[in-house]
Amino acid sequence: MSKQNAIPVIINGAAGKMGREVVKAVAQASDMVLMGALDTSSEHQGKDAGELAGLSEPLEVPITNQLEPMLGYVAGERQMQPGVMIDFTHPSGVYENVRSAIAYGIRPVVGTTGLSPQRLQDLADFAEKASTGCLIIPNFSIGMVLLQQAAVAASQYFDYVEIIELHHNQKADAPSGTAIQTAQLLREMGKTFNPPQVQEEEKIKGARGSEVGEGIRIHSIRLPGLIAHQEVIFGAAGEIYTLRHDTSDRACYMPGVLLAIRKVQQLKSLVYGLEKIL
Repeated sequence: MSKQNAIPVIINGAAGKMGREVVKAVAQASDMVLMGALDTSSEHQGKDAGELAGLSEPLEVPITNQLEPMLGYVAGERQMQPGVMIDFTHPSGVYENVRSAIAYGIRPVVGTTGLSPQRLQDLADFAEKASTGCLIIPNFSIGMVLLQQAAVAASQYFDYVEIIELHHNQKADAPSGTAIQTAQLLREMGKTFNPPQVQEEEKIKGARGSEVGEGIRIHSIRLPGLIAHQEVIFGAAGEIYTLRHDTSDRACYMPGVLLAIRKVQQLKSLVYGLEKIL
């Protein structure tokens, strides 16, 4: 595929663990071209994104921390398809990153979680006014989408449920965006879960996790050695039904990331969740 027909991609957070996987995936995709690699880490400035990601040959794309010039550069490449910015950064900066990308006509695909409902709505309004596609994906794993669909189906028959999410200890936000999304899908079933059987008393605050509405609780675990894992546990008299998804390699997210890059080109507004584009 010629450069003119390829999708130009910027990766924000390119030096992180997920960012490096995305660099490799984009570099190996025949219909994409890596135009920029961004990261705020001072130790990685100027390094070749391909070499940092472990590719056998350099991509001749240096790591930089200059987001606005990079967005302007890609937006100015009029002979190419509209650009896409992948964001795997930190919750504290993702809102401004996405607004900046949309302002330049660059389509954001966001894997960073931790945005508040108000900020999500602000971004949705901004994207719609700009008629610019934006995808915010709490989890790019197709397996996780299948787990959530199974949980929704099970919720019709079980009145008791708890969600446990387990992540590495470098994850900044809790609960995870995926767990929050799973709880929201269950809440949309229009029922209240976990009717109380006793008057509970938390002797230590938070012992019963976070109540996120309709009686659903989320429990967060952070430990080195973990990547990303989630359990949805349903209970009824005499039985337990457990749904669990485990991640052992971040490469499992790349089919979802590449799908999102291709699909966001067709959108004119913000869409939340991988299941919406499958």
